[in-house]
Amino acid sequence: MKYQENIEAVAALKPDYLGFIFYENSPRNFEGEIPKLPSAIKKVGVFVDASVDFIVEKVKQYDFKAIQLHGNETPLFCQELNYSLNRPHRSSRPVRSNQIKLWKVFSIKDQFDFNRLQPYEGIVDYFLFDTKGKEKGGNGYTFDWSVLKGYPSSTPFILSGGIGLDETEAIVSFKKRPESKYLHAIDVNSKFESEPGVKKTENLEKFIKLVISA
Repeated sequence: MKYQENIEAVAALKPDYLGFIFYENSPRNFEGEIPKLPSAIKKVGVFVDASVDFIVEKVKQYDFKAIQLHGNETPLFCQELNYSLNRPHRSSRPVRSNQIKLWKVFSIKDQFDFNRLQPYEGIVDYFLFDTKGKEKGGNGYTFDWSVLKGYPSSTPFILSGGIGLDETEAIVSFKKRPESKYLHAIDVNSKFESEPGVKKTENLEKFIKLVISA
């Protein structure tokens, strides 16, 4: 999300999460103020190889409940970030971080080595599987979800990457597969935009109704 009026319009649809990107190379880079949102909506800060201090600063500023790490963050970095978010700092106002979750992004195209997940087990709360492309997210097309067949982890995951109205039936089919018991959320972005950062609320509303009714 990027613009106040659009944020409020999408929030009226009662999504579980709203994401805000802090990455200067992204056309969706967020620099404004977030309007007051219903307490049931969790704000997510999205970062790409940012420093721990920068992330903690944004958590304090915007009261994020989840952090999405979209770069080359190592397990050690994730541990350090967890520590910084979950331990009060004597010299400053404590971050309200007991509820802050870490999401680590892994990009997939036609295949994926699930051994890459193992070092992050028990450190991050969710894996997010996105489409591998030239951009850090927002590439506009899906990866082959059959790659997730026999998902070897018990860490819940978020399905992302080029999901739009045309993928509704595929989502319904995916939810019938055994690995879907670990599916935590569906992340949508560029397929619902009129321009980067501006969501088409009418299409989002239709998508939510179709997925829920199914």
